[in-house]
Amino acid sequence: MSDRPAGSPSPGLPDPYSLAGKRAVVTGAASGIGTAAARRLAEGGATVIVVDREAEAVQLIAEEIGAEVRIVDLEDPAAAAPLGEHADIVVNNAGLQHVAPVHQFPPEMFTKLVKVMLETPFRLARAALPGMYERGWGRIVNISSVHGLRASPYKSAYVAAKHGLEGLSKTIAVEAAGYGVTSNCICPGFVRTPLVERQVAEQAELHRVPEEQVVEDVLLARTPVKRLVEPDEVADLIYWLCGPNTASVTGSSFPMDGGWTAH
Repeated sequence: MSDRPAGSPSPGLPDPYSLAGKRAVVTGAASGIGTAAARRLAEGGATVIVVDREAEAVQLIAEEIGAEVRIVDLEDPAAAAPLGEHADIVVNNAGLQHVAPVHQFPPEMFTKLVKVMLETPFRLARAALPGMYERGWGRIVNISSVHGLRASPYKSAYVAAKHGLEGLSKTIAVEAAGYGVTSNCICPGFVRTPLVERQVAEQAELHRVPEEQVVEDVLLARTPVKRLVEPDEVADLIYWLCGPNTASVTGSSFPMDGGWTAH
């Protein structure tokens, strides 16, 4: 009887889930989902390029997993675009938030959010696709949000950018279908990340409630599962989408929202 763990590949056979030989670019890799995704892809054998403007934090994750580092401010889409060249996998994860009513929303902040979360993903995909087409394989995973599928007040820029990212992802999926390239969105609810921690403070001020009430009473008010999503959960879905059994999984949006969009 074999001592091999159930489900593991037979000795001498390649691991079908290995990403060895693949180059993966992960934006917003200094924390949260980006860090978890970079770790998971590196564990799977990919050569990972971690991208962030937070030099010290992204260097730490790079040293941990043996990744390449690119210090880039993704608010400058032209500077970000070359990162997509030679990539087999692009994980568009970088994001930020600003909370204000539409009539008081700073126009420069609206532009900033759309640049980081929509134009830069477009530039990265645009740079990556020719090589993916030539090699006959590629995976674009866009970290959208439940707010790519639903709206909430006071988040006009974030909701607009994520809805746009959903449309971009689907358009790429349709165009790339004949080249072995897939494009999908993951749509988490509130994930345990520094971004959410900042939102808790902002929502507490906006709704005039203590911060300890915000998670359940505000953030998760429409969510049946009363817990934050963990970054590793999202990373596992990213990894699956890059695996061998997903060639027909494209143009899709995967809610990971504790049942929010089931209402």
